[in-house]
Amino acid sequence: MIQLKGRFGTETVEAETGLSILELALKNKVDWGFSCTRGTCARCRCHISEGMEFLTEPTEAELNRLDPEEFDEGYRLGCQARIKEIGPIKATNKTYF
Repeated sequence: MIQLKGRFGTETVEAETGLSILELALKNKVDWGFSCTRGTCARCRCHISEGMEFLTEPTEAELNRLDPEEFDEGYRLGCQARIKEIGPIKATNKTYF
């Protein structure tokens, strides 16, 4: 299960390998901020408080957009972070603005 905390609510949804955090949020009608879906605007930035090991490695887009400290603190871009295997994940939408 994945807990997605959007701007105005929290939903617990079924994990689906291959989908991104943003795709899961949109599919399950979680109010997740986003603009571009390509990893350049960072509106979908999220904090992963549990389950980072169940996500794919950071993409080139994330490496170009997020600071190393943000990765260390558990931040990812929701449009880039994909589920690689099923496990408990907690993600909170934490846009810059």
